[in-house]
Amino acid sequence: MAEPLSMDLRNRVLTAVAEGASGRRAAVRFGVSASSVSRWRALERKQGDATPKAIGGDRRSKHTEAQGPGIMAALEATPDITIEELREALAKEHVFVSYGAVWRFLDRHKITRKKSPRMRASRTVRTS
Repeated sequence: MAEPLSMDLRNRVLTAVAEGASGRRAAVRFGVSASSVSRWRALERKQGDATPKAIGGDRRSKHTEAQGPGIMAALEATPDITIEELREALAKEHVFVSYGAVWRFLDRHKITRKKSPRMRASRTVRTS
């Protein structure tokens, strides 16, 4: 994902527009698109400066976090439950979450889902 253009450039473009240059002329002069100048001016009017919004991040975790008590209860009831089985248990309670959302929830709460390593076969007694 691309990085936002620097605040220095944004401020120089907006200063040029404030001094009388048109948005398109300022865009050509500073090598940015006219639509960027327009968006920066709108941001400046709305919030006082043209600081870029945050890029990326998790915007939907609050939906999964709201189901946290149910997820934790299912994990306590069956400690070795897989993520897919956990999703099925939640679906029975009419809570529909994706595999990735459950995985990120478990990761945020430092809960691992690794299976225990298998025991080595015994040479003296048969193991099942």
